Amino acid sequence: MDVARTILIRPKLVGAETTLFSETSDMLNHFSLKTYSMAKRVAVIGAGSSGLTSIKCCLDEGLEPVCFESSDDIGGLWRFKEQPEADRCSIYRSLTVNTSKEIMCFSDFPVPDHYPNFMHNSMIMQYYKLYAEHFNLLRYIHFQTTVRSVRQRPDFSDSGQWEVVTVDGDGQEETHVFDGVLVCAGHYTQPIRPLSDFPGIDIFPGTVIHSWEYKDPNPYLGKRVVVIGIGNSGGDIAVELSRTCEKTFLSTRKGAWVTGRVVGRGLPLDMIMIRRFRDLINSLMPRALLNWIGERSLNQRHDHKLYGLQPPYRILDQRIINDDLAGRIVVGDLVMKSNVKKFQGSTVVFDDGTVEEKIDAVILCTGYDYRFPFLPASLHSGSDGDLKLYRRVFPPSLERPTLAIMGLLQTKGPIMPVAELQARWATRVIAGLTNLPPAEKMDKTIERDIKPYLKRYLSPKLAALQVNYIPYLDTIAKEVGVCPNIAWLLLTDPAVGLRVYFGPCTPYQFRLSGPGHWRGARQAILTQWDRVAKPMKTRPIPETSSFSLFFWLGLGKDEVETWPSFTALAEPLMDEFKEPEEQTPPVR
Repeated sequence: MDVARTILIRPKLVGAETTLFSETSDMLNHFSLKTYSMAKRVAVIGAGSSGLTSIKCCLDEGLEPVCFESSDDIGGLWRFKEQPEADRCSIYRSLTVNTSKEIMCFSDFPVPDHYPNFMHNSMIMQYYKLYAEHFNLLRYIHFQTTVRSVRQRPDFSDSGQWEVVTVDGDGQEETHVFDGVLVCAGHYTQPIRPLSDFPGIDIFPGTVIHSWEYKDPNPYLGKRVVVIGIGNSGGDIAVELSRTCEKTFLSTRKGAWVTGRVVGRGLPLDMIMIRRFRDLINSLMPRALLNWIGERSLNQRHDHKLYGLQPPYRILDQRIINDDLAGRIVVGDLVMKSNVKKFQGSTVVFDDGTVEEKIDAVILCTGYDYRFPFLPASLHSGSDGDLKLYRRVFPPSLERPTLAIMGLLQTKGPIMPVAELQARWATRVIAGLTNLPPAEKMDKTIERDIKPYLKRYLSPKLAALQVNYIPYLDTIAKEVGVCPNIAWLLLTDPAVGLRVYFGPCTPYQFRLSGPGHWRGARQAILTQWDRVAKPMKTRPIPETSSFSLFFWLGLGKDEVETWPSFTALAEPLMDEFKEPEEQTPPVR
């Protein structure tokens, strides 16, 4: 029976440890009473970044979240542990994010201004804890509780309900009934170990591990190590080992285009590259020209052919982020090698015929697969276990859209703002506030979305994961009703409108209006460059005063100077949010 009850609606609070939200301080102790029908219960599987924002989105839409986290803490991917644990993400001690704090933050909770622009994994954990505490999310999380199965109830076609079986730390099994399920379990839990590609590795006398098992360089002091794979993790680990090992060899099948975290004037790469106006210009220019300009720009920093890095593919197809790779190569501590052909005892033979002897260890940086064994087998299409998802969120095969997958995609930009928008959309669909199109139309959309990527990715499973960052954000934002109206902003609030269109595409843009509107969003946009500068202003230097038209438009010096030049417009967009492995197919 649908019982009416009165619930307390928590206001949308402001960011943490910052003074930028004084205008919203009057909201902090304000509560309003509303009468709703009995809240729908939603299972949230996982308490990483996607899980945390999903809990909050449930609360925003009047749903009752129950989160199941198999470990004993929040953080998911970004929680460092000394020993890897089966079926969980694992990172190395030194891992630092490669997207900046203003681009990657939650849309209504800026990263504290004194935090560095590129955060170490420990600081990302601190940010998550601030977010969870601020919005009082921890009370909804059941730690050390593993989800065993998620199945449709017999009356699913009418109720849309799910039966969820969990097991706690004591082995106690429990069955729950939920009106909706949000899967936030991550997809970097299953390391790919292509041992059959390397004949003789089974009798190699040294150690062979996957980067999933790598923690720090201490075990490799003074040793000769071969790192196989040049994705983000492969580059990071090879650079770190090169400062400790006798010699480090980085083996790659194809090479890679390498860029750093910062560009002109030392500003964060993504703050310059991820912009709406840049996307427009890039869409109008020939792709071949964009590739030529981008590659020329990177080769001016270090000649990729000279350094043994140049790949056969173009820069817009794939690239990695690494600030130190070229520097370690030029001093001779890191040696680029072709693909490994075979092992002969402790000797490694490469495709180009060269040989390296007395190798002590091999580290495979060969990517990850994903799987959700607790989901119904009917949701997995094809032999490779792909999940067919409308807008990378909803399985179109379900009669009722009450299950959604969060963050299962790859894009040239951070995952957190994407997953947050997905959660905002999914919770509104589960709450009955937004409808999905018919299944036939969803299937056609899925086919249309994957088509451009099938030529670039050999695996359809990988091709299906790819999305174009800003267009995808806008697509989901339109479903929620929060996509910024650029023309209206330029007319009514040009200071914000100019920043939204010409400036970095920061997540605050999706809190300016519509459901989930946050009163602090405008101020967050106006002061985003202040937070970029804050952690670097540790030595007082007198500033010269300036006066110009931009002052009257409300645009700061940093924003004017970072408006894109023609050359910069053609440079490639920011690479993927730093995960412990490649965000594209494993490249060796």
